[in-house]
Amino acid sequence: MTAVMNAQSQREKLRINDLHAFYGESHILHGIDLSIKQGELVTLLGRNGSGRTTTLRAIMNMVGKRSGSININGHETIDMPSHRIAHLGLGYCPEERGIFSSLNVEENLMLPPSVRSDGMSVEEIYAMFPNLAERRKSQGTRLSGGEQQMLAMARILRTGANILLLDEITEGLAPVIVQTLAKVLTQLKQRGLTILLVEQNFRFAAPIADRHYVMEHGHIVEEIHASELEAKTELLNTYLGV
Repeated sequence: MTAVMNAQSQREKLRINDLHAFYGESHILHGIDLSIKQGELVTLLGRNGSGRTTTLRAIMNMVGKRSGSININGHETIDMPSHRIAHLGLGYCPEERGIFSSLNVEENLMLPPSVRSDGMSVEEIYAMFPNLAERRKSQGTRLSGGEQQMLAMARILRTGANILLLDEITEGLAPVIVQTLAKVLTQLKQRGLTILLVEQNFRFAAPIADRHYVMEHGHIVEEIHASELEAKTELLNTYLGV
């Protein structure tokens, strides 16, 4: 029994208990509980302003104040600074992407320091993102929105992060790029990476996600497994205002 419990705890990459987060006097998250196991892709769904992006930022300790418990790769991080959290294997891809326009693709890719020794090689990354291989000497300003998004994700993968926090990665992108990103996320899951995805495009997220947490007003109001989606479509539509 103990061996089984140990195996389960080893597989759990991220556990959040009773997480509260504040910006100044504004109380944004009200006691969030969630957990993600290795190799899972889990989404945070909800209307704008429900607290999804704040949840990602709170995990990275990029909010004004937070309380509760955030356990990452077996380490309690609620009092840990952001740079130390990243070194536990966490990679955060914010909505604004943060590509350096004066640097080319390869320079952008090599910029962040490694946080773990088992990051993907540049060759592996180019195999996963052929568009970037073709544009490796192109300046950041010359990339399309889709190429910038690929570069933002690729940069994290090179650092060795094995838990990815991805915020609205398909927003404003052409359908063909969205399909490419879906394939990439599926490959990353197969490699054992763990992914927490904030996403408005439910059509993109539904086929690749294992579970969905639905947020409303800073609370998690529903947890839906992939196998329950069909039965809970109406409920989901009510929460998301589809």
